[in-house]
Amino acid sequence: MPADPEEREAGRWNHRPPTPLAQNPLFQFPFDLRGIFRWYAAFWFEVSTTTLCMVFALVAYFAFLPSLDTMQTFEWGWVIRIWLINLVPQCLCAGLLHYWLIIRKGQGQKTKFDPRDQARDNGTFTFNNQVLDNMFWHIVSGITLWTAAQVLVFWAMANGYAPSLFFPDNPVWFIAFFVLIPIWSSFHFYWVHRALHWPPLYKLAHALHHRNVNVGPWSGIAMHPVEHLLFYTNFAIHLVVPSHPLHVLFHGYVQSTHPVFSHSGFEDLVVNENPQMKMGVYFHQLHHRYFECNYGNVEMPWDRWFGSYHDGTAAATDETRARKKQMYT
Repeated sequence: MPADPEEREAGRWNHRPPTPLAQNPLFQFPFDLRGIFRWYAAFWFEVSTTTLCMVFALVAYFAFLPSLDTMQTFEWGWVIRIWLINLVPQCLCAGLLHYWLIIRKGQGQKTKFDPRDQARDNGTFTFNNQVLDNMFWHIVSGITLWTAAQVLVFWAMANGYAPSLFFPDNPVWFIAFFVLIPIWSSFHFYWVHRALHWPPLYKLAHALHHRNVNVGPWSGIAMHPVEHLLFYTNFAIHLVVPSHPLHVLFHGYVQSTHPVFSHSGFEDLVVNENPQMKMGVYFHQLHHRYFECNYGNVEMPWDRWFGSYHDGTAAATDETRARKKQMYT
C-alpha cells in the first residue's frame, strides 16, 4: 500500500480529477470576475447539461405542452401528455448513456471514477440487478412523482392560484429566473438531502438511493417514493414566485435530467478519443463513496459553510470518516 496518503486516496479510483476540487468562484474572495464568467459560461454558453435541459424545455413547451386553458381542470389526457414529455427525453438520455458507457463501453474506462461494473446477482437491489433496480425506481416512482408535482403547478397557474409571468411583462426577470432556478434547486437539495441522512429517514427512504455506491446513468433519480416526494417539493417555489410554464419545464429537467449525467460515473463523455461534454461530478461521487459529506453540489458552497465538504483529498477522507464514526457512535 502506498505510504503517501494522496497516492493511497488516488489508488481508490480509476479516475480522480485534480484536487482539491474547485467550487463556484462567485463565493470566493477576493472576487475573480474572469473566473466567475468562465464558471457560468461553462453552464450556459457551452454544450452542457444545463443547455440540454433548456433545449428540452423549449421543445416541450412549443411542441407538446397543453395550453393553460386546457389545464384548468384535471383530465387524464393532458396529465399523461406531461408524463410523456418527461419520460421520453429522460429515457433517451439515460438509455443512450447506459448503452454507450456500460453496454458498448464506447469509451472504455476513460474518465470513469469507479473501476467496477454495475452489480448483478446482488440481493441488495430490487430484481437482484442494479440496472433493473435503478430503472424501476427511476421511471415508476421518479418520473411519475416529478410529473405529479408539475401537474399541480400547471393547474394552479391555470386557475390563478400561482403567480404567472410572461416575457413582455418583465423580460429581465423572465430571463434571470432561468439562472436562479439551478441555485434554488441547489439550496433545496442540500437541506432535503441532509434531512434524508437523519437515521430514521435514511433507513426508510434514502438507503435505496445509496445502494448505488458505484453509480450509473439510471441511478440519477432512482429513489424511494418518500424521497421523491421530498425531492420534488422544490417546485413549490412556482406557487410563490412569478414564473412561466417554460420555467417549470426547465426546472423539471434540471432537477431530474441533470442527475442522469451527474450520476453517469464518468467525468466526461468521450467520442473518438475527444471529450465532448462534462457529465459526472466527482464532488457527488465522493458522497456516494463516503456518505456523510458533500450533501449539496458545487454550485453553492453549503457543504463548505456547514462543515461537510470533501474536497477530494486524503485529509478530507480522514475527516469524513472520523465525522461518520462520531455520528454513529
